[in-house]
Amino acid sequence: MTRDEVLDIFRECGAILEGHFVLTSGLHSPVFLQKARVFQYPDKTEILCKALAERVRAEVPGGIDLIVSPAVGGIVPGYETARHLGVRAVWVEREDGEFRLRRFEIPKGARVMIVEDILSTGLSIRETMAAVEKLGANVVACGVLVDRSDGEVDVGVPLVALAGYKVPAYPADQLPPELAALPAVKPGSRGLA
Repeated sequence: MTRDEVLDIFRECGAILEGHFVLTSGLHSPVFLQKARVFQYPDKTEILCKALAERVRAEVPGGIDLIVSPAVGGIVPGYETARHLGVRAVWVEREDGEFRLRRFEIPKGARVMIVEDILSTGLSIRETMAAVEKLGANVVACGVLVDRSDGEVDVGVPLVALAGYKVPAYPADQLPPELAALPAVKPGSRGLA
Protein backbone atom coordinates (compact mmCIF):
# COMPACT_ATOMS: atom_id res chain seq x y z
CA MET A 1 0.00 0.00 0.00
CA THR A 2 1.45 3.35 -0.98
CA ARG A 3 1.58 6.55 1.06
CA ASP A 4 -0.97 8.14 -1.27
CA GLU A 5 -3.37 5.19 -0.89
CA VAL A 6 -3.16 5.50 2.91
CA LEU A 7 -3.76 9.26 2.83
CA ASP A 8 -6.59 8.81 0.33
CA ILE A 9 -8.40 6.65 2.89
CA PHE A 10 -7.92 9.36 5.51
CA ARG A 11 -9.27 11.95 3.04
CA GLU A 12 -12.26 9.78 2.07
CA CYS A 13 -13.18 9.55 5.75
CA GLY A 14 -12.77 13.29 6.34
CA ALA A 15 -9.88 12.55 8.71
CA ILE A 16 -7.36 15.16 7.50
CA LEU A 17 -8.41 18.37 9.22
CA GLU A 18 -6.98 21.84 8.60
CA GLY A 19 -6.98 24.73 11.07
CA HIS A 20 -5.05 25.34 14.32
CA PHE A 21 -4.71 22.26 16.49
CA VAL A 22 -2.98 21.54 19.78
CA LEU A 23 -1.54 18.03 19.50
CA THR A 24 -1.29 15.55 22.37
CA SER A 25 2.41 16.47 22.57
CA GLY A 26 1.49 20.10 23.25
CA LEU A 27 2.83 21.19 19.87
CA HIS A 28 0.61 23.23 17.53
CA SER A 29 -0.08 22.22 13.93
CA PRO A 30 -2.15 23.41 10.96
CA VAL A 31 -3.09 19.76 10.21
CA PHE A 32 -4.69 17.14 12.45
CA LEU A 33 -5.20 13.50 11.52
CA GLN A 34 -8.50 12.54 13.15
CA LYS A 35 -8.02 8.79 12.94
CA ALA A 36 -11.28 8.14 14.80
CA ARG A 37 -13.04 9.18 11.60
CA VAL A 38 -11.24 6.31 9.84
CA PHE A 39 -11.75 3.80 12.66
CA GLN A 40 -15.53 4.23 12.50
CA TYR A 41 -15.38 2.31 9.20
CA PRO A 42 -14.32 -1.30 9.82
CA ASP A 43 -13.68 -1.92 6.10
CA LYS A 44 -11.26 1.05 5.82
CA THR A 45 -9.56 0.15 9.10
CA GLU A 46 -9.15 -3.43 7.91
CA ILE A 47 -7.48 -2.31 4.68
CA LEU A 48 -4.95 -0.19 6.57
CA CYS A 49 -4.19 -2.71 9.31
CA LYS A 50 -3.94 -5.65 6.93
CA ALA A 51 -1.36 -3.67 4.95
CA LEU A 52 0.51 -2.85 8.18
CA ALA A 53 0.48 -6.54 9.15
CA GLU A 54 1.92 -7.47 5.74
CA ARG A 55 4.75 -4.95 6.24
CA VAL A 56 5.41 -6.35 9.72
CA ARG A 57 5.72 -9.88 8.30
CA ALA A 58 8.20 -8.59 5.71
CA GLU A 59 10.22 -6.26 7.95
CA VAL A 60 10.32 -7.84 11.43
CA PRO A 61 12.55 -10.93 11.40
CA GLY A 62 11.56 -13.60 13.89
CA GLY A 63 7.97 -12.41 14.12
CA ILE A 64 6.16 -11.22 17.22
CA ASP A 65 4.23 -12.87 20.03
CA LEU A 66 1.78 -10.07 20.75
CA ILE A 67 0.90 -6.44 20.13
CA VAL A 68 0.65 -3.83 22.87
CA SER A 69 -0.97 -0.47 22.16
CA PRO A 70 -1.44 2.71 24.14
CA ALA A 71 -5.05 3.48 25.04
CA VAL A 72 -7.15 5.00 23.58
CA GLY A 73 -5.92 5.75 20.07
CA GLY A 74 -3.85 2.62 19.56
CA ILE A 75 -6.44 0.05 20.64
CA VAL A 76 -8.32 -0.25 17.32
CA PRO A 77 -5.28 -0.44 15.00
CA GLY A 78 -3.46 -2.68 17.48
CA TYR A 79 -6.37 -5.11 17.63
CA GLU A 80 -6.95 -5.15 13.88
CA THR A 81 -3.25 -5.55 13.05
CA ALA A 82 -2.98 -8.38 15.59
CA ARG A 83 -5.98 -10.07 13.99
CA HIS A 84 -4.17 -10.15 10.66
CA LEU A 85 -0.96 -11.41 12.28
CA GLY A 86 -2.76 -14.09 14.32
CA VAL A 87 -1.42 -12.80 17.67
CA ARG A 88 -2.95 -11.36 20.84
CA ALA A 89 -3.66 -7.65 21.22
CA VAL A 90 -3.50 -5.94 24.60
CA TRP A 91 -3.19 -2.33 25.72
CA VAL A 92 -1.72 -0.13 28.37
CA GLU A 93 -3.69 2.66 30.01
CA ARG A 94 -2.81 5.58 32.22
CA GLU A 95 -2.87 5.08 35.96
CA ASP A 96 -1.59 8.00 38.05
CA GLY A 97 -0.20 9.55 34.86
CA GLU A 98 1.85 6.51 33.84
CA PHE A 99 1.09 3.76 31.32
CA ARG A 100 0.46 0.39 32.96
CA LEU A 101 -0.75 -2.97 31.73
CA ARG A 102 -3.77 -3.31 34.04
CA ARG A 103 -6.00 -5.96 32.49
CA PHE A 104 -3.56 -8.43 30.94
CA GLU A 105 -0.38 -10.41 31.48
CA ILE A 106 2.65 -10.60 29.23
CA PRO A 107 5.05 -13.52 29.48
CA LYS A 108 8.64 -12.60 30.34
CA GLY A 109 10.77 -12.61 27.20
CA ALA A 110 7.76 -12.19 24.87
CA ARG A 111 8.52 -10.54 21.52
CA VAL A 112 6.27 -7.49 21.55
CA MET A 113 5.40 -4.98 18.88
CA ILE A 114 3.94 -1.64 19.92
CA VAL A 115 1.19 -0.50 17.52
CA GLU A 116 0.03 3.12 17.59
CA ASP A 117 -2.25 5.06 15.29
CA ILE A 118 -0.25 8.21 14.53
CA LEU A 119 3.39 8.95 15.42
CA SER A 120 4.24 12.60 16.10
CA THR A 121 6.93 12.84 18.77
CA GLY A 122 7.03 9.17 19.81
CA LEU A 123 6.21 9.93 23.46
CA SER A 124 3.28 7.49 23.74
CA ILE A 125 5.32 4.76 22.05
CA ARG A 126 8.30 5.29 24.39
CA GLU A 127 6.00 5.29 27.43
CA THR A 128 4.34 2.08 26.22
CA MET A 129 7.75 0.49 25.62
CA ALA A 130 8.85 1.37 29.17
CA ALA A 131 5.72 -0.24 30.65
CA VAL A 132 6.25 -3.41 28.59
CA GLU A 133 9.97 -3.67 29.30
CA LYS A 134 9.33 -3.20 33.03
CA LEU A 135 7.39 -6.50 32.84
CA GLY A 136 10.35 -8.33 31.26
CA ALA A 137 9.11 -8.47 27.66
CA ASN A 138 11.21 -7.48 24.66
CA VAL A 139 9.96 -4.75 22.35
CA VAL A 140 11.28 -5.75 18.92
CA ALA A 141 9.48 -3.18 16.73
CA CYS A 142 6.83 -0.50 16.59
CA GLY A 143 4.16 -0.03 13.94
CA VAL A 144 2.09 3.03 13.05
CA LEU A 145 -0.43 3.83 10.37
CA VAL A 146 0.99 7.31 9.78
CA ASP A 147 4.35 8.75 10.81
CA ARG A 148 3.88 12.54 11.02
CA SER A 149 7.65 12.94 11.39
CA ASP A 150 8.26 11.04 8.13
CA GLY A 151 11.18 9.13 9.63
CA GLU A 152 12.69 11.87 11.79
CA VAL A 153 11.59 10.43 15.16
CA ASP A 154 13.69 7.55 16.52
CA VAL A 155 11.72 5.35 18.92
CA GLY A 156 14.70 3.12 19.72
CA VAL A 157 13.55 0.02 17.82
CA PRO A 158 12.69 -0.56 14.15
CA LEU A 159 9.64 1.43 13.09
CA VAL A 160 7.21 0.05 10.51
CA ALA A 161 5.16 2.98 9.19
CA LEU A 162 2.42 2.44 6.66
CA ALA A 163 2.83 6.04 5.49
CA GLY A 164 5.05 9.00 6.22
CA TYR A 165 3.32 12.37 6.14
CA LYS A 166 5.47 15.29 7.26
CA VAL A 167 3.24 17.85 8.91
CA PRO A 168 4.64 20.99 10.55
CA ALA A 169 4.34 21.32 14.32
CA TYR A 170 5.44 24.23 16.48
CA PRO A 171 5.96 25.01 20.16
CA ALA A 172 3.29 27.40 21.46
CA ASP A 173 5.77 30.27 21.63
CA GLN A 174 7.00 29.82 18.04
CA LEU A 175 3.77 29.87 16.02
CA PRO A 176 3.85 31.36 12.53
CA PRO A 177 1.54 34.42 12.32
CA GLU A 178 -1.02 32.70 10.07
CA LEU A 179 -1.42 29.87 12.61
CA ALA A 180 -1.44 32.20 15.62
CA ALA A 181 -4.32 34.14 14.02
CA LEU A 182 -6.61 31.06 14.20
CA PRO A 183 -8.31 29.82 17.38
CA ALA A 184 -6.63 26.67 18.73
CA VAL A 185 -8.61 23.43 19.05
CA LYS A 186 -7.45 20.35 21.00
CA PRO A 187 -9.15 17.35 19.36
CA GLY A 188 -6.99 14.57 20.89
CA SER A 189 -8.07 12.26 23.72
CA ARG A 190 -5.32 12.85 26.29
CA GLY A 191 -6.50 15.04 29.10
CA LEU A 192 -10.21 14.32 28.62
CA ALA A 193 -12.02 14.03 31.93
